[in-house]
Amino acid sequence: MVEDEYFIADHLMRQVEQCGANVIGPVATLDEARSLAWANPHLDGAVLDINLRGTLVFPLADELAERGVRFIFATGYDARMIPARFAHVGRCEKCADAAEITAALFPKS
Repeated sequence: MVEDEYFIADHLMRQVEQCGANVIGPVATLDEARSLAWANPHLDGAVLDINLRGTLVFPLADELAERGVRFIFATGYDARMIPARFAHVGRCEKCADAAEITAALFPKS
């Protein structure tokens, strides 16, 4: 979980854990997120805030995509802010609940 607003990160982490997920993080910076991602080679998914204290998360999103790790953007940004290469990636408005996050991250086929 990558989110730079502590209360949002803490709330979302607790909700997702109640759904049975094992959450790593949260982390608040791009460097921390990249380190955490590479230290955990078997990630099932990631929740990414787009703007981390003024730094955009897209380099991490590119790395996760190359590794085949599912991820979604949990953000207050409009979808137009997301580069076209991520048009297929789920996007949830900030303060989405755990059910919405998990449904976007792991859609049922």
